[in-house]
Amino acid sequence: MKLCIAEKPSVAKEIARILQAGTRKDGYFEGNGYQITWTFGHLCTLKNPDDYTQDWKQWSLYSLPMIPPRFGIKLIDNEGVKKQFETIKSLVATCDEVINCGDAGIEGELIQRWVLTMAGCQKPIMRLWISSMTDEAIKEGFEKLKDGKDFDKLYAAGNARAIGDWLLGMNASRLYTLKYANGKGVLSVGRVQTPTLALIVRRFEEISSFIPKQYWEIKTTYREVIFNATSGRFDTVEEAARIIEEIKDNLFEIISFEQKKGNESPPKLFDLTSLQVECNKKFSFSADDTLKYIQSLYEKKMVTYPRVDTTFLPNDIYPKIAGILSAMEPYANFTAPLLGKAIRKTKKVFDDTKITDHHAIIPTGEKPYGLQLEEKRVYDLIARRFIAAFYPDCIVSNTTVKGMVTSYEFKATGKVILEDGWRVLYPKKETEKDDEAEVEKEQIMPNFVKGEKGEHIPELLDKLTQPPKLLTEATLLRAMETAGKQMEDEELRELMKENGIGRPSTRANIIETLFKRKYVVREKKNLVPTQTGIQLINTIQQELLKSAELTGIWERKLRQIEKGEYDPKVFLEEMKAMVSSLVAEVKLEQKQQIDIAQVEEPKPEKADKTSKDQKKAIKEPVAKVNTDITSLTCPKCGSGKILKGNTAFGCSGYKTGCSFRVLFEQYGKQLTNEQAFTLIDKGKSPKIKGLVINGQTVDAVLVFDGDFNVIPDN
Repeated sequence: MKLCIAEKPSVAKEIARILQAGTRKDGYFEGNGYQITWTFGHLCTLKNPDDYTQDWKQWSLYSLPMIPPRFGIKLIDNEGVKKQFETIKSLVATCDEVINCGDAGIEGELIQRWVLTMAGCQKPIMRLWISSMTDEAIKEGFEKLKDGKDFDKLYAAGNARAIGDWLLGMNASRLYTLKYANGKGVLSVGRVQTPTLALIVRRFEEISSFIPKQYWEIKTTYREVIFNATSGRFDTVEEAARIIEEIKDNLFEIISFEQKKGNESPPKLFDLTSLQVECNKKFSFSADDTLKYIQSLYEKKMVTYPRVDTTFLPNDIYPKIAGILSAMEPYANFTAPLLGKAIRKTKKVFDDTKITDHHAIIPTGEKPYGLQLEEKRVYDLIARRFIAAFYPDCIVSNTTVKGMVTSYEFKATGKVILEDGWRVLYPKKETEKDDEAEVEKEQIMPNFVKGEKGEHIPELLDKLTQPPKLLTEATLLRAMETAGKQMEDEELRELMKENGIGRPSTRANIIETLFKRKYVVREKKNLVPTQTGIQLINTIQQELLKSAELTGIWERKLRQIEKGEYDPKVFLEEMKAMVSSLVAEVKLEQKQQIDIAQVEEPKPEKADKTSKDQKKAIKEPVAKVNTDITSLTCPKCGSGKILKGNTAFGCSGYKTGCSFRVLFEQYGKQLTNEQAFTLIDKGKSPKIKGLVINGQTVDAVLVFDGDFNVIPDN
C-alpha cells in the first residue's frame, strides 16, 4: 500500500479522485492500492522553552540565553491535530511507501518532514512535485515521482530557518521585554519582523523630521509645448526672476530636434511579490489578501503554484504555451492573433538559469468559473500579463527638442506610440511610480525645424522640496525584496532577490504580524508606525536586529543551504553565537547601570555604625538577605539549610542530590527579603505586583509545584 500525505483535505480529495481511491475512511481515502491522508498545514512545531527545562518557564534575565543542546518538535496542542496525527502515524506504520504530496516549497517540505519524523517513519519516501493542480499536472507528477532524498537540502534550509527564528525571537523578545518594557507588555522581536518594522519607522521618522526647502524653476511655453530650463532649480527668487526678465522679450530658438524609434518589451511575468505589489496599487489589496486570492485560484486549478520568486519560465514549458493560450476562451480576441503561427520566444521569458523551485505564475488554461470579484481581478492581471508576454514589442517614437533664449537652454521630451504591440491588452498606458499606478502624461509633439524662432511665454514656478512618501504595502514589499535598497530597475531587483528580507511566501504574514501586534496601522494605503512600534525600534540599540541588509545575508545563506553550498550547522552556530553576544551585551548594559547606581548612592550624614555584613547587604541590587532566610530548612528535602548563591537561594544538600533552588528574580521581578522568606518558609509568597507571565503583566502570588518549581498562583 502506498500512502500519500497531502497538506490539506481539499488537495487530498483531488488526489484521491485522480488515483481512483474512492473509499472514504476516518481521516483518509483508500482504494486502488493507495491511501491518501492529509495534514492541516502545520501539525508540529518547535518545542517551547519550558519543554526543555522548567528554569525556562519563567521570564528571567538569568535564564538567557536559552540555547537547547538539541532542538525538538512536538504536536500542536489541539484535539483535531492530535487525532489526525494518530491516523497518519498508524498509516505510516502499515504502508509500504510514503509519497510526500505536501506543498511544493520550503514550508511544505518542512511541514511534511516534521510530521514524518514525529510518526517515526522508516519507510521509503517519494516526492510529488507539481506546479499546478490540474488533472494533467497531478497525473504527470505521479508518473514522474522524485526520490524524497532529493529534497533533503530544502528541508535542511527550512529547519535551519525555523530554529534560527526560534533562537532570535525567543531570546530577544524576553531580553528586551525584561530589560525595557517595565511591565507594560511584551516587546516582540523577530529575525524578519524587526528589520521590516525598522524600514517603516525610519521612513516615518524621515518624513517627521523633514524640513521643506523653497526653490524656483523656470519653464517656458513655445508652440503649446512646455520646455524646462536645463539649469535646474534656483535657490533664490531674485536669481530666477532676473533670468525671466532677461529672456521674456527675446525670441525662443530651436537648436535641435531628434526623433528616435524605440522598443518597449512586455512587462515581466508575475512572481508572488510583483503580483502583490500590482494588486496593492490597482485594487488596494493587502499582501495577505492577495496571497489568499491567488492560493484559492491555485486550488481551483486556474493558475500555477503561487509562492514563487521567479518571473521566468523553463524552456520545457514552451511547447505547452499554444495550448494554454487556445484554452483561454474569455480572452480569445487577444489570443487569436498569436495562434496559428510560431509563439514568440525570448530570453526575457524563457530562461532555465532563473528557475528556482517553480516557474512564474501563469494561467493553466482551465476556464475561470465560480470566482469572487477579487479573484476575478487577480486572475485578469495574471491572464493579461501572460498573453502580453508573447505579443510584439510596443514601438514608440521618442522625441527630444532643445531650445535657446539668449544664453539659457531649455528642453522638452515626448513620446508617441507608433505600434501598440502588447499594449493592446491594456486600455490605458500605465507606468509604475513610487507607490501607485499613475497615468503617464506625454506631450504631443509637433514637428520642429532647427533654427526656427518665435515668441514664447516664460513662467516662474515657486516650489517646495517634498518629503519621501510613506510606505505602502506595495513599496514595502519591494523594499523587503531588495533588503531596503531602492531599486526600480527590474534586472537589478532580480539580482537582489537572494538577499531579500523573508521569502515571497512569508512576507505577507510578517506584515500582518506587525498589524496584529499593533506596531503598524493602515491609513488608506499608507503604513504608519504606532507609538509602540516607534518606541520598540528606538529601544533596540543593537543595529544587527534592525538591519535589513544583515537579514538579507541570513536569507542568502538559507538559499545556499538549499543548494548545498552552505552547512546548516554552521548557520545555526552563527545564530547561537550572535544570540549569546546580544544577551551578553544587554546584560552588560544592565550591570553598568547597577554599578553606577551603587557608586552614586548618597552617604549618610551621621556616623555609620552598621557592620560590614550589613553594608554588604545594603549594596546588594537583589533581595537583601539576612540570617533569617539562611536559617530556614529546605522545604524539599527537609534536612538541608538554605544557602544564598550569586543568583539564587539553594539547599546545602545540593552535593547529595537536592535540587531545590529559588532564583532572586522571578517572572521579571526581583524578590524582596520578605517575599523570598515567606515563599520558602510558608510555600506561598505575598501578592507580588507586575509579574510577567506568558507575556502578560499580572499581580499574583508565587507557590511551589509538586517538584518545588516556583509557579504563579492567581
